[in-house]
Amino acid sequence: MNVRLAFLFGCRVLLALLGLGLSLAIAAAQPNRELSAALAKENLAAVRAAVSVIRHALGSKAGEPEVADTYLPIPKAGRWLTATEARAGFKPEFGRFEKLIWWRVGLDPTTLTQALRAPASFAAGNVAVARAKLAGADQSRAYAVAAGDFLLWAQAQGGRGVYPFPAARGGKGGKPFAVAERFLAKAETEGRLDQYVQHGWVINDANDGGLQFDNGECGVAMFELFELTRESKYLASARQAADWALARPLVANWNYNSFSVYLLAKAYQVTAEERYLMAAKTKAIIGVMPGQLTDGPRAGRWLDPHNARPAYHYIMLRGLAQLAAVMPKSDPARGEIMRAMQSGLRARNEDYFNQGAANKDKAMETLLLVNRAFADESEFLRAALVPAALEALGKLVSEQSRAGGQPLGFREWGLFLEEVTRQSPTNL
Repeated sequence: MNVRLAFLFGCRVLLALLGLGLSLAIAAAQPNRELSAALAKENLAAVRAAVSVIRHALGSKAGEPEVADTYLPIPKAGRWLTATEARAGFKPEFGRFEKLIWWRVGLDPTTLTQALRAPASFAAGNVAVARAKLAGADQSRAYAVAAGDFLLWAQAQGGRGVYPFPAARGGKGGKPFAVAERFLAKAETEGRLDQYVQHGWVINDANDGGLQFDNGECGVAMFELFELTRESKYLASARQAADWALARPLVANWNYNSFSVYLLAKAYQVTAEERYLMAAKTKAIIGVMPGQLTDGPRAGRWLDPHNARPAYHYIMLRGLAQLAAVMPKSDPARGEIMRAMQSGLRARNEDYFNQGAANKDKAMETLLLVNRAFADESEFLRAALVPAALEALGKLVSEQSRAGGQPLGFREWGLFLEEVTRQSPTNL
């Protein structure tokens, strides 16, 4: 009898715990639904109210990444590459490039394991090398053009202006492909797959926001390719992507929105069309900045566990930096954006000389952008710890390069090589 009672009691406890877990899950989901609704309506007050509820629910975990940070130590005796080393550009890697290039016009996108962000990074890195006139600049230009022409084809295959995502199945390609596959399986079950896929490419994310990632990376790369070549086809393609981004509703993933901020700010820089600037500001002020903690031990970070990760942290700061860099200094919103940038940069830049590098690629791209775009605002750079963090990260990637590796992605490495060759002799 005692055993039976114990068993029944245990069942009741288990059911109670399961019920509690379900209640907590429902409670956690509710603020996110409210946040999504507020963002879709671009209601800043409602967005801030929903964020306040989420922050309260997270408590002391606000700003803590979903995956614990890991740090690469900064070599104490490390040195930046010399100008002579940097001027080699990508030329030492040309033989390897042919084995890495998978993008070919006419391929079957459903067989891919990489997204369009890969050829976009390759194009942008080679644009930087060609722009800096480093060794092999002509070949780098040709590589950038070939990648750009592939992106033109992929965009045209989708037919919506957006740079699409491969509609691949089979569990290969990592987390982005796994997420896309679940999305496609659900659409197929509901009989709506034809609304989301065109010629093997995902062209509609059902306002989840995920397509903003590759669209932003590709669109900026194409604007940069246009600036290098002055070929109108690249400008037309980039503008299509910017127009698609402009029309996207805000979503409850701050970093997704920031990819469109990044692209729209670049679109304004190249075209001077005010509509791009206005859209970038709206998306930044309502769709990126409200998620940032303004006080507490992790002030400057984004509060949710996903966007507290260092890579996404710098991606969002990159969007804000691109926007602030093209805004008139007289714009009243610029000060607010600069304060958010300073807080965010300081929050993570401290890592580079206290603990090490928790992120290299997007941190490098963002730090280079900020250091160059705000060179005449030295007080801001010092307060944001940009020179110190960039110096430390530059030592790390330089020494990794000397050890025989390519320590950064194509875009980031090309930008770094370009920066080394333009710096004053004190760092060469």
